[in-house]
Amino acid sequence: MIMNGMERKDDEFYELHIAGLTRYLQKFSVSDNLDIAAFILFGDVELAVNCATELLKKVPEFDYIVTPEAKSIPLAYEMSRQSGKKYIVARKGVKVYMDRPEKVEVTSITTQKVQTLYLGHEDGDLLTGKRVLIVDDVISTGGSLQATKLLVEKFGGNIVASCAPLAEGDAADRDDIIFLEKLPLFFK
Repeated sequence: MIMNGMERKDDEFYELHIAGLTRYLQKFSVSDNLDIAAFILFGDVELAVNCATELLKKVPEFDYIVTPEAKSIPLAYEMSRQSGKKYIVARKGVKVYMDRPEKVEVTSITTQKVQTLYLGHEDGDLLTGKRVLIVDDVISTGGSLQATKLLVEKFGGNIVASCAPLAEGDAADRDDIIFLEKLPLFFK
């Protein structure tokens, strides 16, 4: 296979068919016995637009979108643009404009260490009593999803659904998430 003008081995990539598009995801090692295929929305406008369109067809009515920082921001933005509903980002660090930020800790398969998500009252208070859609790029272990849910619940938001373009590994067997395609894990 030739990508970006360079010869690549087929086993270095996973061929993904999603939202009417084909993408070749590079595989990366996350442990001695496990590789994952990197799904990256940054810079791929066509992919973000198509995934947003298809997810919006599947999700229930909502008032706000909440997404964890950072890889899912292009998708949340596009779903916001298409639906006309505001999106809010749970940040990985406290920003000066945050009013009394609430926090939760999260561990995910791609970060391999504990992180903290923050949401200030300037955004969080908007969620009180509202229907909230949680949007992520890939749901795998569910760590980021759970942390985002806890943050929304701290502000009294009513979570109507959680969605992502991809459900990785065992997450594809869950019945509490909405996704477009399954993404396998690659055991060595």
